[in-house]
Amino acid sequence: MPPRTLCPVTSNDELVKLEAVYRPLADSVRRLIDATIRTQVDAATLAAAKEKIDCTTEELSAALMPSSFGVRQTADGQSMPWGNVVIGLRNPVAPPLAINYEADGLVWSDFTLGAAYEGPPGHVHGGVCAMVLDHVLGATAHKPGRPAVTGTLSVRYLRGTPLGPLRAEAHIDRVEGVKTFASGHIADAQGITVQAEGVFVHPQNRGANS
Repeated sequence: MPPRTLCPVTSNDELVKLEAVYRPLADSVRRLIDATIRTQVDAATLAAAKEKIDCTTEELSAALMPSSFGVRQTADGQSMPWGNVVIGLRNPVAPPLAINYEADGLVWSDFTLGAAYEGPPGHVHGGVCAMVLDHVLGATAHKPGRPAVTGTLSVRYLRGTPLGPLRAEAHIDRVEGVKTFASGHIADAQGITVQAEGVFVHPQNRGANS
């Protein structure tokens, strides 16, 4: 099913107001997820917390979109990927990453992964590393109004990626027609932990989405 297109945000002021409402809510739920994983309170406290959470969920469910967040546009035509699992402002599962673009083509992001992203004890799940690299490498190929989808992604794990502050970087190796070849890595303070190479394709058929 293709993503549903929602009504556009009509002004930058409206965008700022929406961000001010939804970003803090997602941040609070991120903290709740972390606390849920790491809490050691007693059973009675857990039961009371569950009741409050269930009540809040009912309140938020009073008016829901019929499916996913879909694709929404800002006043100047830029996409709002607020439901995205890597960068989504409204998605508490997302870290979220802020993607930065340098003049020389480097794409990078500094971010922190906590208990919610654990695989081996104290380390990031390998699938999460691959997801982050898929997005950051793919960002090298994205153009306004011209998204790119992942064709292939090859990941090499050099060592465990510890939970905590991390940095992801990527750059374009070459472009061949609709295909962009990119490479990058994730690193901690001691150096690179995961490397990746990928091919990202600009769909030629109308209606294709990343």
